[in-house]
Amino acid sequence: MAALLYLAPAALLLIGMMGYPLYQLVQISLYEYGQAQASGGAPVVFLGAENYLTLLGDGQFWTILVQTCVFAAVCVVGSLAVGIALAVLATRISPLPRLLLFLAAIGAWATPAMAGSTVWLFLFDQDFGLVNEVLTGVGIDGAAGFSWTYDKFVAFGLVAAEVIWCSFPFVLVTTYAGLTGIPGEVVEAAALDGASAWRTARTVLLPMLRPVLVIATIQSIIWDFKIFTQIYVMTNGGGVAGQNMVLNVYAYQSAFAGSNYGLGSAIGVVMTVLLILITLAYLRTQRKDEANA
Repeated sequence: MAALLYLAPAALLLIGMMGYPLYQLVQISLYEYGQAQASGGAPVVFLGAENYLTLLGDGQFWTILVQTCVFAAVCVVGSLAVGIALAVLATRISPLPRLLLFLAAIGAWATPAMAGSTVWLFLFDQDFGLVNEVLTGVGIDGAAGFSWTYDKFVAFGLVAAEVIWCSFPFVLVTTYAGLTGIPGEVVEAAALDGASAWRTARTVLLPMLRPVLVIATIQSIIWDFKIFTQIYVMTNGGGVAGQNMVLNVYAYQSAFAGSNYGLGSAIGVVMTVLLILITLAYLRTQRKDEANA
């Protein structure tokens, strides 16, 4: 009960800041609401679930949904892998290199998404990018004039790398805090019992790090599933013929480029529901693993 009382102010603030916008999102998704309705030039017509039926019957939506899920999964796994690996490295190096590592990571984390995307796009520019210059200089055929944003999968890979670059610092800091909070005596006891480094990590460290890893994973899922800026900037609005579209960009294109705010809101509602379901499924899996451990 005491814990709930401590959480009550933050919960009330979140409800106040997010409750009304979500209500508005759901409300608009149930109406025919375009530029004419927004400007008051036409009446708002109640459609019920028609926007959702239109969305679910659109083959492009399902293609973009699969792309979004796969793209987000790659970014989440990559962020966790890089962040955890560097956190382990940070516990084994001297203070000065560790300080430099954290400064570099925090610099990447603090870079605005728009600025970071623009810098990456410039580095991988087809004609003037440093990456193509370096690859050409070491003798890699085809690097000169190579476009990193023309091919669908290459473009997705480039954006995923940028997302991982700006996302792993959170995992690094969180995991490092968890590792430094584990008593050294626990690891020493495992070593005295003859446990290998892998077994110590799997049966001792991982269960103790589970709470911080759950937080890092959920945050990464939320961030990477609703990526917008990186995709929009680096693929010029969704790639050639929309081949690099994700749900957030699709919602933007439908709502603003297509002047169909009702359909765009329906996409936003579907994204919110999917995020909630994915998070609940992940938490349920973690609780089952804890129960079986």
